[in-house]
Amino acid sequence: MKFKRILLKLSGEALMGNRQYGIDPERLSEYAHDIKTITDQGVEVAIVIGGGNIFRGVAGASNGMDRVQGDHMGMLATVINGLALQGALEDAGIPTRLQTAIKINEVAEPFIRRKAMRHLEKGRVVIFGGGTGNPYFTTDSAAVLRAIEIEADVILKGTRVDGIYNVDPEKDSNAIKFDHITFEDVLRKGLKVMDTTAFTLSQENELPIIVFDMNKKGNLLKVVSGENIGTKVNL
Repeated sequence: MKFKRILLKLSGEALMGNRQYGIDPERLSEYAHDIKTITDQGVEVAIVIGGGNIFRGVAGASNGMDRVQGDHMGMLATVINGLALQGALEDAGIPTRLQTAIKINEVAEPFIRRKAMRHLEKGRVVIFGGGTGNPYFTTDSAAVLRAIEIEADVILKGTRVDGIYNVDPEKDSNAIKFDHITFEDVLRKGLKVMDTTAFTLSQENELPIIVFDMNKKGNLLKVVSGENIGTKVNL
């Protein structure tokens, strides 16, 4: 395996499958089995998952809701998704721990960096819920922050498209895909990989990002094995 320790970033919408909202058990099961293929190879896996399939703070704020209140609701949505993913992973035989940035001791451990790293060393998958624990920060920012804290080798951003394009490939059939691109080129071309805060934090800490299609079976193993899947963003 090319990478020893990874941070896998999943969107909440990815868990919907073909549904309009909520969680698709079949999609959860598919993800769990893909993750098992790499943990069986000794790869240490941490996961940050969004909450957009349940609630988005920004969307709530645009409809007149208090932004801080909305973001806290979004954080709780990521914990719900984390619990669902934890259940699917454990059904697949993978020991898993859920840690949250906001204290919910009855359902998850609080985030403690050294404890998280120890779990990873013991072969457990660690899911980080609750974002950063602060409003106005996205789960992209949480993913980069946690990846830096646990000393991950790379951030793998699993999406529904197979990499980064010059324009939206779902809207333009002539879109051109990048196999490799630098942080500077992403900023210069105005490409949307992560929000600016997350992307800048990744750049400053020289942490590469690989964007790939998580919904294609076997892609996760190919990426971790070093195959040229998706788009790699580095210095």
